[in-house]
Amino acid sequence: MKIKALGALAAVALLAACSNTPKTESASTGSGAMATSTGPAAGSEQQLVADVGDRVFFGFNKSGLTGADQATLERQSQWLAKYPNVDVLIAGNADPRGTETYNLALGHRRANSARDFLVAKGVSPSRIQTVSYGKSCLVSPGNTPQDYAQDRVAITSVQGFNPQNCH
Repeated sequence: MKIKALGALAAVALLAACSNTPKTESASTGSGAMATSTGPAAGSEQQLVADVGDRVFFGFNKSGLTGADQATLERQSQWLAKYPNVDVLIAGNADPRGTETYNLALGHRRANSARDFLVAKGVSPSRIQTVSYGKSCLVSPGNTPQDYAQDRVAITSVQGFNPQNCH
């Protein structure tokens, strides 16, 4: 009987020991040691997308910026000021309607609108490259008004990262 009680007590003690949350320790020690963060890396494409926003949208056959677009680009300019070694690519896009020539030109106007805003906010033009994909690399390949709205966009990405996988 005492053996069963002792076994039960030992099992409870083991369970209690297992339920304690282990303390995390950083890999480095001493003064100046920094804890590792779990979010996106500073100055990365993932941080730009998650914390700032990488897209501004346009109306049909338009390349002017709305207030919401300007707010996104304002956040991008502040982010770029914080990470002066980061260069970006702005890709202008169009929905699939219209000719390729027209849509390439429209994509350039959209990318340049975003670029010009960033430059006006103090971002060096040498840090910004633009490209137009026109209608050749759709963001949303469907044929609904919602798909078309997603395709009328300028996407800012950290140089070397191609969120659309376009060439």
